[in-house]
Amino acid sequence: MAKLKALAKDTAIYGLSSIVGRFLNYLLVPLYTYTLHSCADYGIISDLYAQTALLLVVLTFGMETSFFRFANKSEEDPRTVFSTALAMVGTVAGSFLLLVWLLLRPLSASLGYAATPLYIGIMATIVAMDAVQALLFSLLRYQKRPLRFAALKLLFILLSCLLNGLAYAVVPHYWQSWPVTVAYAFIINLICTTVVMLCFWPELRQWKPSLVSRPLALRMLRYTWPLLILGIAGILTQVAGQLMLPRLMPQAEGRTALGIYGACLKVAMVMAIITQAFRYAYEPLVFAGAKDRNSPQTMAQVMKYFIIFTLLAFLAVVAWMPVLKYLVGAAYWEGLGIIPLCMVAELLMGVYFNLSFWYKLTDKTIYGTYFSLAGCAALVLTNLLLIPRCGYWACAWACVVGSGVCVVLSYAVGRRHYPVPYPLKSIAVYVLLAALFYCTMEWAYALVSSLTLRLLAGNALLLAFAGHAYWHDIRKRTA
Repeated sequence: MAKLKALAKDTAIYGLSSIVGRFLNYLLVPLYTYTLHSCADYGIISDLYAQTALLLVVLTFGMETSFFRFANKSEEDPRTVFSTALAMVGTVAGSFLLLVWLLLRPLSASLGYAATPLYIGIMATIVAMDAVQALLFSLLRYQKRPLRFAALKLLFILLSCLLNGLAYAVVPHYWQSWPVTVAYAFIINLICTTVVMLCFWPELRQWKPSLVSRPLALRMLRYTWPLLILGIAGILTQVAGQLMLPRLMPQAEGRTALGIYGACLKVAMVMAIITQAFRYAYEPLVFAGAKDRNSPQTMAQVMKYFIIFTLLAFLAVVAWMPVLKYLVGAAYWEGLGIIPLCMVAELLMGVYFNLSFWYKLTDKTIYGTYFSLAGCAALVLTNLLLIPRCGYWACAWACVVGSGVCVVLSYAVGRRHYPVPYPLKSIAVYVLLAALFYCTMEWAYALVSSLTLRLLAGNALLLAFAGHAYWHDIRKRTA
């Protein structure tokens, strides 16, 4: 019991720091969309951050998980494992950074940034440091130091918000000749990442060149290469649309479309926060109770309540969309229609996360690789076919398609290996009810121009959905 309480406490700290960090980071969206000169400028930010997200997976190549795996083996010395893992990640990140700076101009031109190669150099430097820091954060988790972990995560976010606020709001307000440029976003990120790296000096001192083991490195690489493939598939599911959109359309048009898509995607990410909070809270409990004979029944009920809660969040965002749209500048409002689609995609990924426990509990994680690759392939193919015709709408639909493929495959295969009695009929009722209320909200918003009446209509339907859930399910569980 004491171990479970400690686990719950650590999980809460890790989860809270991540969720609060993401929430504070969302404050940058209105800051950028209201101050940058065009949607294309925000498109540059979305494009480069999507590239760095993919590069971070490549440069870490699953070594955080490998570190945990080998550091917890009784026959391995954790100090040797850390030193060996950090040597590998540091070598790869350093080589990558050197190569980028040597080939900066031709590389920048090939990526569409011939006029601003410094953007590529700065972001390469950031992602190289992020790769090293990913392993250092893993060390903190291994050493059970959640408070230091959370403090460093929040330090980055708070410093970033402060400096961005100064650069894009405070200074331009008092000094009108201050040139507002997208470059500040990258320079500030570099400053914040460097500050965090300096704070990691005590952990960096734990690296000992004499402890680096070549045989151990080879064993870790054999373990980690499937994780690299899975990681690339997973991150492409999130950023493929942002990477492909400006490259399957004329550059100026593509960057404008990406700016609109990226800004509206941020509004929809409330669903990602809910899913992440659920994951931090629920995953340890599932593994702790894996041998409980009632575990499948518990998982079935949790799935149902997860769907109810996320559908409620979905309707809440739609109901308050007349207000939430002001989170982005008016130039981005033409893309607000994709927000419900993006939330549906995130909801499906949450369902997939719930379904994934069958192969985790049965040690058949290879199926997770298959499902993720299939979903990624479906997403990429949809983008390739539809982006030239539909622009950013294709990216939103592709996310739904990719997530849907993962859900269908995991459910179909899981029924044979680890049957869970999901209450499909009850879940279907909630899905259909949410769809009906969503369509009614959209219809009402199209007919009514008064903001007050729109909010009243939307929230009345939201309360009706919550009342249905309480009367038919929650009341029975609390009685």
